[in-house]
Amino acid sequence: MFLVDSHCHLDFPTFADDLDGVVARARDAGIGTMVTICTHLSRFEQVRAIAERFEGVWCSVGVHPHEADGEGPAATPERLVTLAADPLVVGIGETGLDYYYEHSARDAQQASFRAHIEAARETGLPLIVHTRDADDDTIAILADEYRNGPFPGVIHCFSTSRYLAEKAMEIGFYVSLSGIVTFKAAADLQDTVRMLPLDRLLIETDAPYLAPVPNRGKRNEPAFVVHTGAAVAALKQVEMAELARVTSDNFFNLFKAIPRPDAADSAT
Repeated sequence: MFLVDSHCHLDFPTFADDLDGVVARARDAGIGTMVTICTHLSRFEQVRAIAERFEGVWCSVGVHPHEADGEGPAATPERLVTLAADPLVVGIGETGLDYYYEHSARDAQQASFRAHIEAARETGLPLIVHTRDADDDTIAILADEYRNGPFPGVIHCFSTSRYLAEKAMEIGFYVSLSGIVTFKAAADLQDTVRMLPLDRLLIETDAPYLAPVPNRGKRNEPAFVVHTGAAVAALKQVEMAELARVTSDNFFNLFKAIPRPDAADSAT
């Protein structure tokens, strides 16, 4: 069975002394492909180096909305496009809006978000969107920018309203589910997942955050995406093998810069 972790942060310090083990455990769990996500342009080279070091690991380039005040101005569309020319870069972001913490001003977040969208449009690489407590502005900006020309993308770590998911899917986006979907308190999210089309779903860890049950409270790592996949399979009433096949196929349909594995390899 072949699985994908569509969003993790392997450059974070918590993995520094155990990165070989983290990747090995992911391989043992059937995780054949991982995308390690950039959150600071100033750390892009470290993120890229991990993708270069491990086969089947790819990376993105972008500035998290928390960093929009500090690093957002450097994330011009031109700069992002230049860095995205690297063959190991397969996505733009993560970017978006976070009005829960508001570590950066809203106008700075919105400007950075639009710059990333322009880069995604120009490169054709998928936009990786973080949104928290900002559904209305996220929907408005995506719709406004989409009128200027289409771009692919995903709402990562989806945990919000069905309305946001539906509006995102209207413009061709995918929805990626994290360990939150396994939490007992996530009944509303679980109800939403039951209603979402399987052919628009991805799975992820967002490691080192949000470890799924039965590992909740521990440091998350890509191997644990198996538990998220099992929870989603149960909600969608499909076998785990089918969930793995469909979400992996969805992933490669979105992240087109990543070569699909050989059929023989993905079946093992």
